[in-house]
Amino acid sequence: MIDDTHTVRGIHQMSFSVADLSRAKAFRISPKDTNYFAVLFDEVTDRISNIFVIEIFQAGGATPPNEHAAAHEFFHVLHGVGVARCDGKTLPIKKGDSLLLHPGSEHVVQNTGPGKLYTLTVMTPNEGFSELIRSGESVELDAEDMRVLQGL
Repeated sequence: MIDDTHTVRGIHQMSFSVADLSRAKAFRISPKDTNYFAVLFDEVTDRISNIFVIEIFQAGGATPPNEHAAAHEFFHVLHGVGVARCDGKTLPIKKGDSLLLHPGSEHVVQNTGPGKLYTLTVMTPNEGFSELIRSGESVELDAEDMRVLQGL
């Protein structure tokens, strides 16, 4: 018998997790937001201190200006084009680009393309981001979302 679990902070866990995108929970933080999140891994699902999501921006959509006191935020563009604004500077982003934002940097990510922009977004540590996302309204991922997320 193979034991594929380990103990972290007194909690028995599997050594790995696999995200089934067909069952991913998606949320929009606020009804007026133009971006939403498919949660892959977080404190709720995996008892980890960071969060991994696929962030999906509608055409013309953007994050509100925000910054994080102690967390680094990472974006990797999976599909689409946009711009990242940070501390007064603007940088174009496209499929394959990665962006790391340091704590205390006010930033905005905006979709400038005709279709949706998809990013793998990771926040380390979580700094309440998972709770904020999960407190929002549930969103159904559409067929386009599933095609992009599954790499089809």
